Amino acid sequence: MKDKFKVAFIKPNMGLVHGKPYYDRGRMEPLTFAVLAGMLPEDVDCVLYDDRFERIPFSKPVDLVAINVEIYTARRAYEISREYRKRGIKVVLGGYHVSMIPEEAAENADAIMIGDSEAIWPQVVSDSASGKLKKIYNGFFPPILKGLKTKWEIFDGKSYLPIRLIQFSRGCINHCKFCATGTLYKRTHVCRPPEEVVNELAEQKCQFVFFVDDNIIADPDTAKDLFRRLIPLKKKWIGQASLNFTNDPELMDLMKKSGCAGLVIGFETVVPENLALMEKNCNLQLESYESAIEKTRKMGLMLWGAFLIGYDHDDINSIRKTVQWAIDHKFCFSAFNILSPYPSTIIYEEMKNQNRLLYDKWWLDDRYHFGDAVFKPAHMTSEELTDACFWARRRFNNPLTILKRALDFETNAKDLWSILTFFAYNPLFRRELFKKHGMVLGYRGKYKSF
Repeated sequence: MKDKFKVAFIKPNMGLVHGKPYYDRGRMEPLTFAVLAGMLPEDVDCVLYDDRFERIPFSKPVDLVAINVEIYTARRAYEISREYRKRGIKVVLGGYHVSMIPEEAAENADAIMIGDSEAIWPQVVSDSASGKLKKIYNGFFPPILKGLKTKWEIFDGKSYLPIRLIQFSRGCINHCKFCATGTLYKRTHVCRPPEEVVNELAEQKCQFVFFVDDNIIADPDTAKDLFRRLIPLKKKWIGQASLNFTNDPELMDLMKKSGCAGLVIGFETVVPENLALMEKNCNLQLESYESAIEKTRKMGLMLWGAFLIGYDHDDINSIRKTVQWAIDHKFCFSAFNILSPYPSTIIYEEMKNQNRLLYDKWWLDDRYHFGDAVFKPAHMTSEELTDACFWARRRFNNPLTILKRALDFETNAKDLWSILTFFAYNPLFRRELFKKHGMVLGYRGKYKSF
C-alpha cells in the first residue's frame, strides 16, 4: 500500500537572541496553515512545525514543505528552505513577502505562490505529487473565500495562547502609503459568507476568538449580518477595525451584543500632518479621535492602540506626546512600531527615490537588528529614532503605567474577565519587548534546539 503524500507546514522563527533562537511566549496559532490544510483531500497527510518554539526535524520524511514568509522571518524562511532542498525535498513559499517581491522568493524555493493561495493550493500539492511542480502559481484576485474549511486539528499538541483565530474578511478599502495590505489588495475587500464563519465557530469549544481581518467592519452591512449570527454563540471576540464604526449606532450595538470585548485600532499618529502623508483617509475623516474613543468607552471596549513612529512630521517631542496620549486614554495595550518601509509599498519607493534608505534590503542585511531604524528621518537621526521607539515601548509598558491603565472601570477593569485578561497579557508583552529588541534576523548557520 502506497504511503500518503505528506506536506509539512512551517512557521519560521524571527532569529536569535544572545545567540539562541527567540522563544516567543506570545505566539498565536498560525491560522494560514489550518486553512490550507482544510483545502486538501483526505489522502494527503499534513504536519505543522512551528519554529518559534520547537526544533524542525529536517531528517523526518516529508514530500513537500510549505513555508509562510513575512518580512521579519524572510531570512530564516530562506535558511529553512535551503536545508530541505539540500535533502532533495521540494519547497514552496507563500505569504505577503512573497507576493511583494516574488523575484527574491523565487531564488530561494522550488515554487512560489503569489497572492491568495487557497484556490490554487490543492493544484500545487497535486502537481508536486505527480512530479510536475511549476515555478510560479498565481492566486485568484479578488480571492475566493467561499467554502473554506479550517482544519484546527493541526494545532493539536501545540502550545499557543488560549484564543481561537478565524478570518471573516480579507483586504482593505483604504490604501495607506505604508501598508502592504493596501498595496496588494488595491482597496479591494472580500468577505466570507457569514453563515460559514459562524458555523465553524459554533463547533469550537474555545470561548475567546480573534478575528484576524485587517478591518472587520469595512463592509458594514455584511459585518452586521455576521454580528447578528454571532449573538447566540455567546463568545467573546476581539478584532481589528477602523474607528469610523463609531459613526454607525446600529453597528456598534450589534458589535456589543455579539460579544466584542476589544479592538485593535490603527491610530498610527496624533499628528494630523502625518496622517495626511500616510493618506490614512479613514482617520482623517473622523470628527476627532476623542469623540470616537469616548463612544468605544461607553461600549466598554478594551482598546489596543497601534502607532507608527518616524513619519516626517515626527520628532522626539511628538513621539513623547503620542505615548503620553496613549497612557492618558488607558489603552489596554499599545504597539509602537517603528516605520520600516516594506518593499513595493508607496513609502518604500518614495524613500528609495529620495536616497533615504540605509540598506538595500534591510530584512536580509547582516547589519540590521530588530528595532533599528532603516531610513533617514526628517527631524532626527536614525539612531535617535531607534532609541525613541524603544523608549516608547518601555514607557507605555512600565509596571507603574500598567497599573495606572488597569484602573479604568469602564473598560480594562469593568469585570473579572477584563481585569484577568489585562494582567495576563500586559506582563507578557512587556517581557517580550525586551527580549526582541536588538534581535538578529535568521539563525545564520546555527540550528540549535530549544
